[in-house]
Amino acid sequence: MKTLQDFNLAGQAVLIRVDFNVPLNDQKQVTDPNRIIAAKPTIDAVIAAKGKVILMSHLGRPDGAIDPDFSLGHIKDAVADVLGVPVAFASDCVGPLAQAAVEALPEGGVLLLENLRFHAG
Repeated sequence: MKTLQDFNLAGQAVLIRVDFNVPLNDQKQVTDPNRIIAAKPTIDAVIAAKGKVILMSHLGRPDGAIDPDFSLGHIKDAVADVLGVPVAFASDCVGPLAQAAVEALPEGGVLLLENLRFHAG
């Protein structure tokens, strides 16, 4: 079976579906980062290979509608803290905003896309 190390990821966009459906307190701060920590080895491997890390996840159940309470922007700093690198944030997970954010990402950079569940389907 091939692993990430078998591929030349330098400069390549690598889309990773993560489970960052983490608990938040009333101030929208992450109270348990274990799901972020669990994804760290995979993310670190792509960073080390100079790939462009694009993270996609959901948070809560916003039922296909944009709900600021469920924005993944709330967890961006917690993701950066766990990874030990800056994390960019795209305010959508599809379309021109997301595409522009991916194109602007440097090698070894990390981009967190907005909540997948803001779009039905």
